[in-house]
Amino acid sequence: MTPEPTRDADVDLIVRQAARASDEWRAASLEARAAALVAMGDALDAHADRLIPIAREETRLAEERLQGELKRTSFQLRLFADIVRDGAWIDARIDHADADWPMGAPRPDLRRQLESVGAVLVFSASNFPFAFSVAGGDTASALAAGSAVVLKAHGGHPRLSEATAEVVMDAARAAGAPAHLLQVVYGRDAGVRALRAPEIKAASFTGSVSGGRALFDIAASRDEPIPFYGELGSVNPVFVTARPAEERAERVAAEFVASFTGSAGQLCTKPGLLFVPEGSALERALGEVRLEEGAPLLNESIATGFERTLSATQEQAGVRVLAEGAPGEGPAPILLTAPADAVLEHFEALTAEMFGPAAVVVPYRSDDQLGEIAERLEGQLTATLIAEDDEPLAADLLAALTRRAGRVLWNQWPTGVSVTFAQQHGGPYPATTAVGTTSVGTAAIERFLRPVAYQNVPDALLPAALREENPLGIPRLVDGRLQSPPAGGEATS
Repeated sequence: MTPEPTRDADVDLIVRQAARASDEWRAASLEARAAALVAMGDALDAHADRLIPIAREETRLAEERLQGELKRTSFQLRLFADIVRDGAWIDARIDHADADWPMGAPRPDLRRQLESVGAVLVFSASNFPFAFSVAGGDTASALAAGSAVVLKAHGGHPRLSEATAEVVMDAARAAGAPAHLLQVVYGRDAGVRALRAPEIKAASFTGSVSGGRALFDIAASRDEPIPFYGELGSVNPVFVTARPAEERAERVAAEFVASFTGSAGQLCTKPGLLFVPEGSALERALGEVRLEEGAPLLNESIATGFERTLSATQEQAGVRVLAEGAPGEGPAPILLTAPADAVLEHFEALTAEMFGPAAVVVPYRSDDQLGEIAERLEGQLTATLIAEDDEPLAADLLAALTRRAGRVLWNQWPTGVSVTFAQQHGGPYPATTAVGTTSVGTAAIERFLRPVAYQNVPDALLPAALREENPLGIPRLVDGRLQSPPAGGEATS
């Protein structure tokens, strides 16, 4: 049975419970937080046979894809557990009192650390029913930071959201976590009401530019504005220089097709624009590629949106079909082409995201023309450069793309986002609403933390991370020098 939209009174109760759970969870030991995260990950793996069939029915994604996504989801919960135990994320800083501080006045005893912002609201995504949903990266990073989570379930997989929440919260409670550490609300109105609730201190979102911007504006217009970490839209351009366009034409064409049609083009990192030298072997190879028949899209809303944006792109002057697959259970994959002159003339229309199995190939006449396009692009999650390192254009393009994107790739493709320590999944607006953050990788914990300084507070009353003897055994900056934890030290309390 599909869950009913959450009533206003229940939303109000849920956010109050989340605020209390956040206070309790913030005070829990690092080991307790880590143990709960591990238990949640283990529970997801143990209940895969229950969860994956529901996911297949609601999202129409392939079983193999869902199995891989579930593994990613349980992995990132365990990875955040390791980060919690390490304690470096606390960024503990200790400045002892110094009567001779050179600024001209004595320095007081100051100790600073990062602490949970409080209860967090997470809007789940349609295209990743595990990895960006109930127990996904936003939830994992918020829990790791010490925040309770209110999860607004996506309308594309409500029954899976309910089942996943039951699995992970049973495991978390068994591991000693607060009863209301993770709660789910259903329905658009419930999500907006929760976002306006004073108990919520930060929110995250993955979805469309229009939806994300509307929620961002609500978050900013509250009596107490809160951080809103929205991942919105990205066309993820790919720039190919002269030599690979001749020397590796068939390989580049095949890899591009695999990347833009993967998961029926329903990935936020799908490469939607490919810039190639005019008249190159690569341009010819792309005209000869074979596209598979259409796979089902996630839901009718996405299918309708794809048809609308594809139609709008095809209506632009200079656009024609370069290659097209056959309709199957979903729309036919399609590769369009438009000359660079047309793109420069109708820039906004021809660089818009098409969320589905479509992309645009743009032949360019000169390096200067390609550089002009790169400089005009909006903010992106990714930008890719297919080039040789001794080509004069490569260095200039690389520099330009770093100003436009959160992740710049060299001779690789943007789909397939690794969950790791150095990952950056974000970028300038409209890719995200918070350019300085990431929603994938261990640095995502920083979104749900705020700094607190303690001045002249007695040692016994300080948080454990700031006490003189370093009972957590974590790295700390003491009087301006980084001190590693003692040999064998662990974050055990």
